[in-house]
Amino acid sequence: DAKHLVPNKMRDFFCTINLDQEEVFRTQVVEKSLSPYFGEEFYFEIPRTFQWLSFYIYDKSVLQKDLRIGKVSIKKEDLCNYTGKENWFMLQPFDSNSEVQGKVHLELKLNELITDNGSVCQQLVVHIKECHGLPLINGQNCDPYATVSLVGPSRNDQKKTKVKKKTSNPQFNETFYFEVTRSSSYTKKSQFQVEEEDIEKLEVRVDLWNNGNLVQDIFLGEIKVPVKVLRNDSFQAWYLLQPRENGNKSSKTDDLGSLRLYICYTEDCVLPSEYYISLRNLLLKSSEVQPISASAAYILSEVCRDKYDAVLPLVRLLLHHHKLVPFVAAVAELDLKDTQEANTVFRGNSLATRCVDEMMKIVGKHYLKVTLKPVIDEICESPKPCEIDPIKLREGDNVEINMENLRYYVDKVFREIVRSSISCPTLMCDVFYSLRHLAAKRFPNDPHVQYSAVSSFVFLRFFAVAVVSPHTFHLRPHHPDAQISRTLTLISKAIQTLGSWGSLTKSKLSSFKETFMCEFFKTFQEDKFTESVKKFLDDVSSTESREPSGLSEPVHLKEGEMYKRAQGRTRIGKKNFKKRWFCLTSREFTYHKQQDKEPIFTIPIKNILAVEKLDESSFNKKNMFQVLHGEKPLYIQANNCVEASEWIEALCRVTRCNQKRLSFYHPSAFLNGNWLCCKATIENTVGCARCTADVPADTQIEIDGDRETERIYSLFTINMSKLQKLEEACGSIAVYQGPRKEPDDYSNFTIEDSVATFHTLKQIIDTVEKLNESHEKYRKKRSSSAKYGSE
Repeated sequence: DAKHLVPNKMRDFFCTINLDQEEVFRTQVVEKSLSPYFGEEFYFEIPRTFQWLSFYIYDKSVLQKDLRIGKVSIKKEDLCNYTGKENWFMLQPFDSNSEVQGKVHLELKLNELITDNGSVCQQLVVHIKECHGLPLINGQNCDPYATVSLVGPSRNDQKKTKVKKKTSNPQFNETFYFEVTRSSSYTKKSQFQVEEEDIEKLEVRVDLWNNGNLVQDIFLGEIKVPVKVLRNDSFQAWYLLQPRENGNKSSKTDDLGSLRLYICYTEDCVLPSEYYISLRNLLLKSSEVQPISASAAYILSEVCRDKYDAVLPLVRLLLHHHKLVPFVAAVAELDLKDTQEANTVFRGNSLATRCVDEMMKIVGKHYLKVTLKPVIDEICESPKPCEIDPIKLREGDNVEINMENLRYYVDKVFREIVRSSISCPTLMCDVFYSLRHLAAKRFPNDPHVQYSAVSSFVFLRFFAVAVVSPHTFHLRPHHPDAQISRTLTLISKAIQTLGSWGSLTKSKLSSFKETFMCEFFKTFQEDKFTESVKKFLDDVSSTESREPSGLSEPVHLKEGEMYKRAQGRTRIGKKNFKKRWFCLTSREFTYHKQQDKEPIFTIPIKNILAVEKLDESSFNKKNMFQVLHGEKPLYIQANNCVEASEWIEALCRVTRCNQKRLSFYHPSAFLNGNWLCCKATIENTVGCARCTADVPADTQIEIDGDRETERIYSLFTINMSKLQKLEEACGSIAVYQGPRKEPDDYSNFTIEDSVATFHTLKQIIDTVEKLNESHEKYRKKRSSSAKYGSE
């Protein structure tokens, strides 16, 4: 959210998230507010290098260009200082001289030349090769050129490259020569008198500009390299473009307001897979360790300050290697040992409940979409008033009509849920089966506990949470407005109550804090609701497969607006791109003239042969990819790099088991009678580059096991002092068998078997220390091979 925005009058605001100058996400518009609440979450993998993560606040305009109010820009290196916590940031003014992105490839060399009379002078050679990732200007590729200058206290020699048209990755390949020092016999009168010692003060400056033709040129960034670092050596490196130091900075910054952000940023250096074998095996055998509290995975959750930090990579790693179900069963059994009453089964935030929560988010993503998305769309797009709290009723509201509307929505959501068991993923069913039988074993005299153990997850922690926060589960693009949020909250409360086994009894209803909710639920006291819940819970906690070979309805995976190139209908090439609405389901990939219109073109998923990136040089457009199928390739341009990456991943994931997938493809397009990449003249010739995803993989979950193991290694490294204290505590208990010393150091840890825990801790510490050595070797190797200015 933001507060105290200027101008000091009610306006319509929205916020964008940018990687450097590329917008990757945009919030909904909050109307008529000076302190707008956005309440939106965005999670994304960063597909390219970047310098700044920026947030821009805009004043929405109907007739004119949206006005930038201010920004918050955080340098990549500083993100770790703000991760994992909320921070208020003061908005900074927009300054065109600081809005830069991209990098430039230079080769610099200092030559010594011998003149005709035998004296020595120095010459600087600057070879500007290329740039990469320059920003779009007004949504189009720029027309860049570079100026190369040798700058000192009393000189400023400047030279200029040719302008490259319509490209964000210009290839300059131009060389410039500058005199650094002149021979003592140099007699020609010059405006520069350069002495040997002036080399210490000279620097090479490269400025990138967009050629504005009839308007002012736009600054794109600059780099500066001191000549003294060259000496007699040759340097070749990529340099990140920097903002201009003397930008439009005023001595006094106006108070533009502030923006509250919660940022969670992780960056891992993933080594080759063989380096992780020991740590990975130690984690994967956790479910076999007795007791489970002595396992590596359990110890990880104990030493991390926030259990969620440990749960996310741990669940993903165990899922990837099919070890999650036995581990969840083991930690759930430990959880139940400490549970004294049947009605509090799995109600806390333990390791077991958090693991199941995270598993449901990952595995149940498609299940939620096929079950809830249609009804959530109806509620959000055609909302009916549903407020039944007398205190919150507005003038003119009819509580009886509102109650009917709410009952209609609750019935519809409930009906969709209890009919959805056939779509419940098998893995979720296996976990629910284990939890159900463990709860029944712990409380054998309670006939209802086997159902409440499952309903506490599937209703309370899965469906009810998705209803109240549909944007978090990608069921809606944005956070709903206040009125719809209130409706969804009431529906969510109802679903929690209906899904809680036995909660429709009179004793349960009397415990409601809100009288109006008690009155509302009296209309639900019918056996059919209880029986429907019971049947649903029986179905989803069965060991039988819940995923049939063909669902009656296709699963909706992704949709959005992009640009596609016409498929051979006209010979006009570069300009023939049209905006279309694309939709991907488990059966087909389609595009439409507009959302909710009939598809213009359909590709069955089984016919897709490959999905790959397309070189920008093909059409001088960024963020392009190609879908190869039986006919001509479908060339598509996404709106930004994150969107392009997500579409490629989604298409690859759903098509990787296709039997006729290609192993080779063409990275560029076939234009003017030849492939731009390999110059082959036959259009249907075999590709010249290997496909990036030619091996069939899990079509549901895409997980990089090595990356998750690296994340766990990082967590162990951060908490090494706790591991060592715990090891010392286990050793003390095992040797002395007496009262624990310094209980404050480890009293919060679970130590059931000190010998087994000590053994596991020693293995963890040894493994982490070996990985430390491997990382240090990599850092030294990278540092020794890095050139001045390289990324």
